[in-house]
Amino acid sequence: MAHKKVNLPTKICAVCGKPFTWRKKWEKDWEAVKYCSQRCKKSK
Repeated sequence: MAHKKVNLPTKICAVCGKPFTWRKKWEKDWEAVKYCSQRCKKSK
């Protein structure tokens, strides 16, 4: 069964300003996610 990644929520990274989409690993704390990657998180 193929999954479509069309209607996933997106946010803008607080550091680089690029949009990023929801990931399964952020399922429980999506509201608290501010950065698109560990690299951006480290360079606050």
